[in-house]
Amino acid sequence: MTKPVINVTPLIDVLLVLLIIFMVVTPMKPAAFKAKIPKMPAKNDIVSVHPDTLVVIVSEDRSLGINHEKSVGTVDDPQKTIRRLAEIFSMRRQSYIAAAMDEANAPQTVFIKAPRGLNYGSVAKVVDAVKASGADPISLQIDGL
Repeated sequence: MTKPVINVTPLIDVLLVLLIIFMVVTPMKPAAFKAKIPKMPAKNDIVSVHPDTLVVIVSEDRSLGINHEKSVGTVDDPQKTIRRLAEIFSMRRQSYIAAAMDEANAPQTVFIKAPRGLNYGSVAKVVDAVKASGADPISLQIDGL
C-alpha cells in the first residue's frame, strides 16, 4: 500500500492569490495626513463678534477689564472681576429662565487675552479667578491670530 500524500498545489495557488491581493491593496492606504490650514484674513475683512462673547483683557499695567469695561480689578486682586463675571452669568441665567429656556444652556464661555510679555503665573492667577466666577469653558486668546 502506498502512503497518502497531501496535494499542496491548491493551497499554494490560494496563497499566491492572497499575496497578489495584499500587494495591490497596500499602496492604496493614505500615505499622508492632509490638514486644512485657515487662510489669513484680508485687511479689510470685518469679523463680527457674537454679543455673548466675554473677553477678560489683561493690560500691560496688570489691570483687568471685561470687554469694554476698564479697571475691573487687577491680576493680584481679581475680586471685582470675579464678582462682575458672576453677576453677568446670573443675569444670563435669569434671562434664559424668563425666556422659558434651559438655564443650563446660558453661555458662560470666557476668553482671556493677555500681552505676550506677561509671565505664566499672572495668567494662571487670571484663569483661576475666571474659573472661580463660574465660567466654563475658559479659552486663551492669542495675539496675531
